[in-house]
Amino acid sequence: MILLDRVTKKYPRAENQVALDRISIHVDPKEFVIVIGQSGAGKTTLLKLLTREERPTSGKIIVGGIDYDKLKDKDIPLLRRKIGVVFQDFKLLPNRTVFENVAYALEIVGASNKEIRNTVPRVLDIVNLKGKENSMPRQLSGGERQRVAIARAIVRQPRILVADEPTGNLDPKHAWDIIRVLEKINRYGTTVLLTTHNQDIVNKLKRRVITIKDGKVVSDKANAGYNIGHEKKTKNA
Repeated sequence: MILLDRVTKKYPRAENQVALDRISIHVDPKEFVIVIGQSGAGKTTLLKLLTREERPTSGKIIVGGIDYDKLKDKDIPLLRRKIGVVFQDFKLLPNRTVFENVAYALEIVGASNKEIRNTVPRVLDIVNLKGKENSMPRQLSGGERQRVAIARAIVRQPRILVADEPTGNLDPKHAWDIIRVLEKINRYGTTVLLTTHNQDIVNKLKRRVITIKDGKVVSDKANAGYNIGHEKKTKNA
């Protein structure tokens, strides 16, 4: 599903020139993988490579059978339909309702009004927002806004969902609401790639954890806990 083979990314004008240094990662379909590391470790660069916002300096990337070396610019929008992305800061349209925010992701790919009417309510139900269709973003809690963002990311049924620090702005209760939604989406068969600084989430989820430090993969363990702050592996009971 996701393959990175000895991928390097250099930013020529950046002070820390090498963002990723010959990293190799393989993620199977339907996996739930957590990527951790200090700020500046290379996590965001990794996600930008997967969505083709950036190109690698060297190495090979294959996602969903698509070889990025052979990917033409005109086909990048099609690639991005296969990869849903959720951000820390929601990125909702403030003057559109919950329904309209989610529907927008279908509108831009030419979905019919009938498809939108049928699909959006089902997706809002998945993220536990039934009854909030006509609410504006300002009327929602932070957790609810993030769930709208997740709904928008999955409404086109992507095979992969990338969640970049989705709980970073939320209190613990709402953070766990988001994690439970991500787990539900994963159970439906979507591959989930989650980046987080939240040590409690990492330790309690007991999922595969990939640790990036200074642009290198320094640990890749199943059912792992990790003390992010002290770069020390821990064991879960």
